Parts: sequence; structure tokens; C-alpha cells
Amino acid sequence: MTKYLHRAIADGILTITLDNPDAAVNTVSPTWIDEIVAAFEEAKADDAVTGIIIASAKPGFMAGADLRFILDNPMDALTAFAFGGRATEMHRLIETCGKPVVAAMTGFALGGGYELALACTRRLLVDDPKAVVGLPEVNFGLLPGSGGTQRLPRLIGLQKAAEVLLSGASYAPADALKLGLIDEVWPKEEVLEAARVWLATGPDPVRPWDRKGFAFPESDGLLKQATANWFTGQTGKLRAKYGDNFPAPISILTCLFEGMQVPFDKGLLIERRHFARLMADPVARNIIRTTFVNKGLADKGARRPAGTPKATVAKVAVLGAGMMGAGIAYSAAKVGIEVVLLDTTFTAAERGKAYSRKLVAKQVDRGTLMPDKAAALLGRITPTTDYADLADVDLVVEAVFEDTAIKADVIAKAQPMIGKTVLFASNTSTLPISQLAESFVRPGDFIGLHFFSPVDRMALVEVIMGRKTKPETLARALDFVGQLRKTPIVVNDSRGFYTSRVFQTFIHEGMELLRDGVAPALIENAARQAGMPVGPLAVIDETTIELPLQIVRQTEQEDSAFRRPNSTEVMEKMVDVLGRIGRKSGGGFYEYQDHGGKRLWRKLGEHFPVAGKQPPVKEVVNRLLYIQALEAARCLDEGVLAHPADGDLGSVYGWSFPSWTGGTLSLIETVGVSRFVAECDRLAQRYGERFKPTNQLRKMAAAGGGFDWG
Repeated sequence: MTKYLHRAIADGILTITLDNPDAAVNTVSPTWIDEIVAAFEEAKADDAVTGIIIASAKPGFMAGADLRFILDNPMDALTAFAFGGRATEMHRLIETCGKPVVAAMTGFALGGGYELALACTRRLLVDDPKAVVGLPEVNFGLLPGSGGTQRLPRLIGLQKAAEVLLSGASYAPADALKLGLIDEVWPKEEVLEAARVWLATGPDPVRPWDRKGFAFPESDGLLKQATANWFTGQTGKLRAKYGDNFPAPISILTCLFEGMQVPFDKGLLIERRHFARLMADPVARNIIRTTFVNKGLADKGARRPAGTPKATVAKVAVLGAGMMGAGIAYSAAKVGIEVVLLDTTFTAAERGKAYSRKLVAKQVDRGTLMPDKAAALLGRITPTTDYADLADVDLVVEAVFEDTAIKADVIAKAQPMIGKTVLFASNTSTLPISQLAESFVRPGDFIGLHFFSPVDRMALVEVIMGRKTKPETLARALDFVGQLRKTPIVVNDSRGFYTSRVFQTFIHEGMELLRDGVAPALIENAARQAGMPVGPLAVIDETTIELPLQIVRQTEQEDSAFRRPNSTEVMEKMVDVLGRIGRKSGGGFYEYQDHGGKRLWRKLGEHFPVAGKQPPVKEVVNRLLYIQALEAARCLDEGVLAHPADGDLGSVYGWSFPSWTGGTLSLIETVGVSRFVAECDRLAQRYGERFKPTNQLRKMAAAGGGFDWG
């Protein structure tokens, strides 16, 4: 009796139907491998079987390995080598069983699912744009570990295979056929019959690479010069893009390079070694935990309080039609929500709607959105200046200028016009929600929804609980975020909340480094080497140096315990003395050229002298990353964060903290808590108390433990 597949034979053709009873999709598991091996061993020995079809009872053909299983079962390299070998041997059995095998894919085939198809003699795919195929393992810090890096280049050629493997992209049927990833495309109801017809022709089951004399076009035993040059160029490109932070892309390229110079089975052995090393590397676990497991849980409402019926927003009011408000309006209209977009003038409100008009026009031009759908989306956005138009909304999102008085004014104008159960949300990035809620007659129904710019492209929403926010309000707010198809994190109220508070440490540390005499280019390049998308000085120029200076000065006035950072000296010199505010003023730490280019301001060294002896790059990297991780740990200790997963998600998706780390808190565990604490003590002694570890981190280090991810 099998659990994961069904077998049926007719006219000499064995049909194996994949059907995992415990999940919505078929995935690779040890038990599933055992069942496939048993089925093919039996078919191999059965002379009555002349051909085999692998099909699926699910909407999709097959996904890859169960990533949750990988996360819950950490392996050393030796264990991972054995683990990967089972699937490799299974696929080798399929293609050497002496019977032609067809993958009849009536849905998507990704990762290990597509590797299964690659092991088949022929691949048929349903004509459905959702039926994509691909090898996305690189996106999880891994490589296809059961033959994907060896079969694919032998099947479609080196450079096309490299594109598929290194991009991790998914390909719809037409593109997959063009690349050679599949052999035929059929309507769903004809896929199985097409497989039977092909098997009836008596095809040769021997794969090209198992025939004597097989050679890559790019190699005749030795690499051709053009191929060697291509590998050299690719190595440089990957190093420039990923540095040493992401080992998977270089490992994939190495598998291609070494694998094409040896027989197929030796190539599989090379692949297994690299797969095992990546499986044992913390980078893969970090990426899987944050970008797959924890993101998936957040998207499904992991932080949603139980007991509140699911709510749906049919109509939302967005107060403020600037960049943020316009983006929120578009995101809501895109998913079918009616939007009232309000501003002080109709011209401003209409300008906010024009943002959506511009976005949909681009999509229509690209052919990704039909004109009638675009018109319907725009029709859902109503620009106005009249608060009376808020009468029948289900939710209000305030997105006006970041000023307490201005926000209080619009709250006061809106609340008489809305219903008694309507939620009120503020899209503030720094102002305390509890303080803003004092302007609202029902503070329990007031919550923070911090969107990120540009809203239409940024997946994260930081949901902020005020001191009086009710659990029911949180549940309804999370339902709205889910409607927008965005990923929420839930934090408690504090100045700067979580994302703004921690990200500020990155830009301040950049200025601290400048103040310490570190060369500006070293600061910026070290940040990028660490995996940050841009350096701290470039970030400040974009947001303006005025903004963090204003936050420091405002916090000094409102919090007597606050101590201004040393970086304030740098900001005051740039703004008050030199008048260099950032890009919007024509220059800040950078100078900008008419053609759109930029470079570090040539006179920066005159005002912030560069020290004769520069620190190692690693020292600068650690200062920039560790200060963020420390502040995240403080947020967890103080209860700003309720769960470490939200800290990781917020950092990776909120301000692009390096994904190889898994996020700010996963970085601490990647380094090792004891080692991290010791390094922070050294940094604190040398650079200041801001690097002093928290008591909780010291306790974790002493106990040899880590964060509670349960």
C-alpha cells in the first residue's frame, strides 16, 4: 500500500499518479522517494511494462523539497551528502530503468518537481500560464541537488542552463518550450493522451549523455577557449553581485564548469558535494526561515488574535494624496477596494490619482493589464476635498505630512464623518501611535499602518499597536493588510517603532565612521559588500540630512532621557554650516551631475579629515551590521517586538537588510551569540556604549542558547 502515489497499468503503459494526502501540493520527502524507487524497481523488472507516465492528482505537478523539513532538520555536510544522494539515485533509476518515461505535467513543476521531469525521457506541459517550470533553489541559498545542474546543460546547452539555474526564475509554457525546458505543450484534457501516443511510437529510453561519445557542444573533452572565457566573465559578474555572502551562485557555476568536463555520473557526484556544503551552511537556513517559512506564516495571519470574525474592507478613505497616500490608494484599488482619496485641494487629490493612472498605463503598454481592467481600477479611486465623502468607508488611513499637529487636525476633521465602528489607521513612520490616538474619540480603534515607499512595490506593512489599541482592531487591520496581499509585522508602540528605529542606527553609524576619519568610499563600499543595497551616506542624501537631524532635535525636546548621538555633529555641520542637505538641495555627502550620475563630494575630506590609518573592511562591515542587530535585540527585550521573526522580516523587507543573514536577529545566531556578545564588548570599548550588548544577550550567551522562534 502506497501513501504518496497511485499506480495503474493499461496496454503496457504504467501510469504513476502523484498524490500527497497530507498537503495541497506534492513535495519531495524520504517516504515519497522510497515509494518512487519501489515503483520503478518493480516496473524495471516487469516485461509487461513498455512505458511509464508520471502524472499528478493535484492542480500542480510537483513542488520541490519540503523546505520546512530542511529547516527543522539541520544537517552537517556528511548527513546532507547522504540526504541528497537518495533523490539523485532515484532520478538516475528513472532514466536508466530501460523504459521510456513521460512527465505529464498538468500544473507547475518547480525545484525537485522539475528535476523529476528532467529525469524523464520526455516532458509534456499543460497550456496554462500558471503551469510554470523552473529551478528556484538559488533563491533559497541552495542548488538543484538531484541532477539539475548536470542534466539541464546537457539538455539545452551551457549558457541557457546557466540563465535558468542562476536566475531561479519560473517559466510559463511558451517560454519553457522556447528554451527547451519542455518538449510539448497541450490542453489539459489532452496531456495524458499525448503521453500515451508518444509512448506508442516505441521511443528509445536511453538519454543522450548515456550514449557513447556524448560531448557538450562547448567542450570536446577540453573546454573551448570561448567557453573558458565565458566562465571567467561569469565568475567576475557573480563575485561583483554577491561577494562572499551568497555561496549558492558560485557553487552552481562550479558545478557547471566541473561537470561539463567529466562523465555524467561524476558530474552528479560533484553536484552532491556542493549541495551538501550549501545545506550545512547557515545562509540557506537563514534565507529559508525568513523569506519562505516566516513570511508564509505572516502572510497567513500568524499574529492575528483569535476570536474575531474575518473582516473585509469594501471602501477605504486615504487622507493625503502625496507619494505615500497615492501608493496606498493604488494598492487598494488594485485588489478591488473602493478608495476615497482626500487632500486639501482637488488638484492635489487628482495628482494622487494620476500616480495610479501612470502605473496602469505602463502595464497596459506592456500587455500585462487589459485596458478594461485598467479603467475599472482607476474608476475605483475617487479624488475629493470633502470629508463628507468618508460617510460610508470601512477604514480610514491617514497619510499626511509627518507632523503631530497636522495629523491631529485631519483626525479631528474625519472622525465626525465616519461610522462608529470604522477603524482609523495612521501611516506614520516615527510618531508614537498612542500619542496620535489621543486625538481620536475611540483610541481602541486606532492603529498604525506603516507602509513603505514605493507602496506599490514594497511588500511590508509595519502594524503598530498603541497602548489602548484593541485586539479586535489588530485583527481587522491584519485582514486589510492581507487584502492588499502584503506582508505584516506587528510591533508595539515606541518612538520610531521597529523599522525606523533600527534603520536609523545604520545611517548614524555611517556618519560616526565619517567622524572617526574613515574614508567615505570605504564606508559606502563596505556597506555594499555586507549586502546592503546602498551605503549609509547615499541613503541619507536621498532622505535628506535634515530629516534625521530633525528627529534627533525633536526627540531631545520630548524625551529628557535621550542622548544625542555623536553623528549629530556631522549632520549639524552639513546642514547648518555647509548648507548641504542632500540630493534635493543639489548635494550632500554626494555631488550630482546633470546627466544623473553622482559621486562622493570631492570636498568631504576637507571637512571630515581622513585618518592616515584606515580600519580593515571587516571592521567597517561589522560596525554597520552589528549596530542594527543590537538595536533589534533591544527592541525584542523592550517588548517593541513580540516575536523575533517579525524583527527579521521587518529588516529584510523593510530596509533590505542583507537576506543572507536571515535578518537582524538571525545574524546574531549566525555569528554565534557568544561570539557576537564578545565582539560587541570589544566594539563598545573602542567606539562607545552604543555597542554594549543587552543583558538578555549576555544571558543567552552564557546559557548557550538562542532566540525563541516557536
